[in-house]
Amino acid sequence: MFDLMGPVQFVKGVGPQRAEALAKAGVRTVEDLLHHLPLRYEDRRQFARIADLRSGMKIAVAGTIAVAGLRRARRMSLYEIRLDDGAGRLKALWFNQPFLKDSLQRGRRVVLFGAVERDAHGGAGLMMASPQWELVEDEDTPGVHTGRIVPVYERLGPLSGKHLRRILSLLARDVPADLDDPMPPDLRARLSVVGRGEALRRLHLPGPDEDVALLNAARGAAHRRLILEELFLFQLGLALRRRGVRQRRKGIAFEVTDRARDAVKRILPFHLTAAQKRVLRQIAEDMKSPHPMNRLVQGDVGSGKTMVALLSMVIAVENGHQAAFMAPTEILAEQHFLTFRRLLSRCPYRVELLSAALKGKEKVEALARVDSGEAQIVVGTHALIQEGVRFRRLGLAVVDEQHRFGVLQREDLIRKGYDADVLVMTATPIPRTLALTAYGDLDVSVVDERPPGRRPVTTRQRRASERRAVLDLVRGEAAAGRQAYVVYPLVAESEKLEDVRAATEMAEEWRAALPGTRVGLLHGRMKSAEKEKVMADFSSGGIQVLVATTVIEVGVDVPNATVMVVEHAERFGLAQLHQLRGRVGRGAHPSTCVLLCHGRLSDDARARVEVMVSTEDGFAIAERDLEIRGPGDFFGTRQWGLPGLRASNLVRDRDLLEQARVEAFRSVEEMESGAAAPLKAFLAEGGWERRFGLAEVG
Repeated sequence: MFDLMGPVQFVKGVGPQRAEALAKAGVRTVEDLLHHLPLRYEDRRQFARIADLRSGMKIAVAGTIAVAGLRRARRMSLYEIRLDDGAGRLKALWFNQPFLKDSLQRGRRVVLFGAVERDAHGGAGLMMASPQWELVEDEDTPGVHTGRIVPVYERLGPLSGKHLRRILSLLARDVPADLDDPMPPDLRARLSVVGRGEALRRLHLPGPDEDVALLNAARGAAHRRLILEELFLFQLGLALRRRGVRQRRKGIAFEVTDRARDAVKRILPFHLTAAQKRVLRQIAEDMKSPHPMNRLVQGDVGSGKTMVALLSMVIAVENGHQAAFMAPTEILAEQHFLTFRRLLSRCPYRVELLSAALKGKEKVEALARVDSGEAQIVVGTHALIQEGVRFRRLGLAVVDEQHRFGVLQREDLIRKGYDADVLVMTATPIPRTLALTAYGDLDVSVVDERPPGRRPVTTRQRRASERRAVLDLVRGEAAAGRQAYVVYPLVAESEKLEDVRAATEMAEEWRAALPGTRVGLLHGRMKSAEKEKVMADFSSGGIQVLVATTVIEVGVDVPNATVMVVEHAERFGLAQLHQLRGRVGRGAHPSTCVLLCHGRLSDDARARVEVMVSTEDGFAIAERDLEIRGPGDFFGTRQWGLPGLRASNLVRDRDLLEQARVEAFRSVEEMESGAAAPLKAFLAEGGWERRFGLAEVG
């Protein structure tokens, strides 16, 4: 019986030693190995005559080894053969593979596949360097490595691509047509997909009639089946989790009272945009519902999400509950704390800051105020979810800049409130495909309108050699009474000290270049009190030019700042560049962002800079970022809690994701009515958790 869950060590060609190494690469079962899909496919069905070969061709040739020999040259061994097909002879050469003398011997029939090139190793004709080879008895019978459409695999642990091809071709032959299938027959019919067994077999053993172009575009019948299966099963887990949260957690039915409406009117320093009003209505409806709220609020830089979150917290407080606001960094938590306290100065609410900077008696007293309920709005970093922090009656948890937090941290915060509503906010626009995957269990709102007073920002690229023009721009703005940021990159954790020194040195350079201009310095290793003083001086205009590392990436709001200079812009990701640019354009004066680039730019760096210069639309930037980097690197898979997707690609397979999501939510309804037995079996046996390497379904 064919067992997908069987240990990989019993697959022919693997064994205990290789299985141990494969386990380190995440391959433990037969199913894991079958889901190690080919990188691409090569058409090796046609054999060329040696007499017809031309330099630059990538082709298969077959013949008899007429000459074979091993020789030494410049500290390396060369194994050389001459292949004769009756129409001509071709030289083939392998470097440092002396063991080939035991296989590729004179008189043996062999097929070679490789690139044809001019002989640069002592001959005047053509040759192949290190071609793929296969001994054959009959060229009319397809081999493993030649004579067919050949899958090309990425190395997996100790197994080279060639080894994998041999192992998987044998394994695929054993896959039965009636393999257990988690997708019910009616679902397969609706999606027009082949059975699971057929798909796995065809991916590793493509037939002679397959279209190589479709295989390489992952759009053949076999790929389409596995992609839809994977996306469907993951979306099914999210749909079940969403249903489970609603069933398991009772939720709080908040009331939007006249007192809450009056408080909102007292707080608002300006009129809300139509987008802010729309999102606030959606949140209020969620909060009034007896089910727990799980909502993601996306909004571009400066769209006014924080005000929406504050007004939502007022609803919770006016209903006798506490609200928590979790920010990703100390400096941002401190800034939100000061902003909330200022905006709520006309309301009788106590706002508390919990951060790692609190020590001794001060910390004990703050924790006591949270525990007693005296602190009604609590702002902090991840310190909010540490042991020892107890809320008396947490009703709403707001998680800001969610991509900086892991999914488990969000869960920890929710659990502190027993049945708290959850509002997740991000100013890093998320492409729809990623939102449906990372946040498929949340409702999504978008604040897609600029508040009054926000002006477009002109973005320019400058080379390091054009620094004088950049200095003139900053000097001119400072002389006109306005302010500027100069940001240096934090390249990696290990380089923090080096980067701090660089920022410190550059602050001195800017002081020397701009005599009479007040230049300040801000970096992550400064103490909280120092950072707060620098930011206060910059906000009040005491500092005209702020030289900083990326600690000012999010949340800093100084309307008088009109210039953002990003040094070594080629080192930053698109999301970071967009966030940094969002620090300017907040006041009445025109603003400029200068991307100062050093050295020769890589293709990706050039693409990022071009995107920034061409658009301010955060969602367009996010889509382009996803295309440039690919889904695995977009936010960092582990950090985001994204699944280990093996067959699908969120950029390439957007259309299939939409189909899969619709069917997944439909299937949950069918399961509730007693249908979809294969899906129930898959879930009951822990298939979802095992398949995606994530925790509970819900």
